[in-house]
Amino acid sequence: MQLERVRKKIKRQKSLLLMLLLPVLYYVVFCYWPMYGLNIAFQKNIYGGEWVGFENFKKFLTDPYFYKTLLPNTLLLNVYSLLFAFPAPIILALLLNELRNEKVKRVVQSITYLPHFISTVVVCGMVVNLLASDGLVNHIMVALGMDRIQFMMKPEYFRTIFIGSGIWQNIGWNSIIYIAAISGVSGDLYESATIDGAGRLGKILYITLPCIAPTICIMLIMAIGGILNVGVEKVLLLYNGSTYSTADVIGTYVYRRGMQGADYSYASAVGMFQSVVGLIFLYGANWLSRKVSENSLW
Repeated sequence: MQLERVRKKIKRQKSLLLMLLLPVLYYVVFCYWPMYGLNIAFQKNIYGGEWVGFENFKKFLTDPYFYKTLLPNTLLLNVYSLLFAFPAPIILALLLNELRNEKVKRVVQSITYLPHFISTVVVCGMVVNLLASDGLVNHIMVALGMDRIQFMMKPEYFRTIFIGSGIWQNIGWNSIIYIAAISGVSGDLYESATIDGAGRLGKILYITLPCIAPTICIMLIMAIGGILNVGVEKVLLLYNGSTYSTADVIGTYVYRRGMQGADYSYASAVGMFQSVVGLIFLYGANWLSRKVSENSLW
């Protein structure tokens, strides 16, 4: 009887199940199946070498370069992203919500969305060309009577360039979810606030932000969960030997040791450590959010 009921459900919802098939296959093939290869993190090499246990992990965690450069750089880039890049789409969504001219709103949305569809390679190429010694920015500086600056060769400028270009590229796209959350706020609340004499700022602080707070909490939890994950491809495209002191992160270190140095076991151990720490941060952020605001992923 139960089996027959299941068959009827499958037959009735076969279109939805077929739509679900491709995403499931994607995650099985590219996310779950490769996990089998994690065992090389505990071996000497990828060719069935001797079992070395946690030796690769110990080697990485006792490496001075990890504490002096990799960990600080990775954490700082993510902390700066949380401080500057995370609030940016929220602010943009709030500002767009206050625009009364629909045509202007659509134009602003289109302009801010477009950079997201530009390839990271192209964005990095634009950044490098603009900030080159003979680029547009330096030409403007010279015209204003200032000296040229080798922005891409100065370690102190890398984090600003990385975070700033990331905000420009993703602020519009990331604001979509907050715009959707704001659109779900009841208009009666705004009408009541207007009757009570609340201005625009008051409505934002006491109506809009509290109503979209659950969405903000969820997005913040996910951002904290990836605190050791930085856009590796973007760092690889922007950094160079002279900016390693502020640009080299765990992800780029894994790439160099694994892909360039062919030390696959060691690179796998570092990548696995990064994932485990990210999982711990995700659970911790979710637990804290549930305790403080009663909003959580689960």
